[in-house]
Amino acid sequence: MPTLVAVPALIKNEDSVLGRVPDEYRHYFNGRVPVPFAKRRWEFAGEPVSVPMVRAFLETCAAGRDSDYQYVFTLLGAELATNAIRHSRSGEPGQTFVVRVDRGPNGLTVTCRDNGTPVNALTDEGGQLFASPPEDRLTAEDGRGLALIDSFATTWGDNGHPSIRKVWFHLAYDMTGSSWPAA
Repeated sequence: MPTLVAVPALIKNEDSVLGRVPDEYRHYFNGRVPVPFAKRRWEFAGEPVSVPMVRAFLETCAAGRDSDYQYVFTLLGAELATNAIRHSRSGEPGQTFVVRVDRGPNGLTVTCRDNGTPVNALTDEGGQLFASPPEDRLTAEDGRGLALIDSFATTWGDNGHPSIRKVWFHLAYDMTGSSWPAA
């Protein structure tokens, strides 16, 4: 029988996480109900250590919504950021990606713009992204993150452009079209 090992607590060091954020923009990451906005965007370093900052950005954008909405919104947005780091040139040394949140009357839309297909990747035609089919989602090697987005977002898509990819999702405030309440 495997032995369970305690997971160490994450150290929250706001100074190091927000060290590169100018004071006038720190409210983008504080987790409190945001100053009203129509659009908010931030450029993140294309490295895994940026993901907690992405989550803080998204949690702040969704602050004031119910906990399920905040959780799903942040989960899906962090998945887009992780995909940008793992599957695009944005994850190469010195590269970045941009996360943009648009607030509409019916919900929030997240767009993640990355720097496109890595040079060393084998590509056929680029084309549109797709989630693994439902029957393959548990065993698929990739596409499972997009399967989350496909299941839990109200709608999603991408621009189909392999050199500067923009992947987006919309989550309605009432979570219409999301399978989250049924999960």
